[in-house]
Amino acid sequence: MSRDWLADDRADLAAERILDAAARLFAERGVTAVGMGDIAKAAGCSRATLYRYFENRQAVRLAFVHRATRRIAGGVFEQVAAIADPGEKVVTAMLGAIHAVRADPMLIAWFRPGESGAAGRISQDSDVIESIAAGLFTPTALTDPERSRLARWLTRIIVSFLAAPGRDDAEERAMLEEFVVPVVSRAFV
Repeated sequence: MSRDWLADDRADLAAERILDAAARLFAERGVTAVGMGDIAKAAGCSRATLYRYFENRQAVRLAFVHRATRRIAGGVFEQVAAIADPGEKVVTAMLGAIHAVRADPMLIAWFRPGESGAAGRISQDSDVIESIAAGLFTPTALTDPERSRLARWLTRIIVSFLAAPGRDDAEERAMLEEFVVPVVSRAFV
């Protein structure tokens, strides 16, 4: 039994090492320019080893984004925990997520010109991102399909701010307050 646990632990460490190497390459070269051979070399493993953990480049990208999303969500959950007003909670959560991505060179690389398409596709096709967004941004009074649609829409807004930022934080906050808060507030009625 102990041997199985150790094997799982080593596999997790190897996968993390691969994702760390991929992250560095994404920041240096851009997401779309990084291939499996590049990742294997940067991680210090063979391509065969890399393929044991990730079946293709998209799987590496998805695993990287999910790991980053979980980390960011943890910080955002803490930021909004004490906020009672649903509108302010959504605005603070969205801006917190945007700021966290912008502050991390390995994450903002996904939103450079020519790169945001990959991030947009992953963010819209990911059950992990959708469920985190639904937990962060949407009221439980909605039906599951309604929560899902709202979460995807809010995620699209975050991705759009990352790909095409506002003039400054104040403008982004004002846009969220003017256009997002009324929609989210109706969901709480």
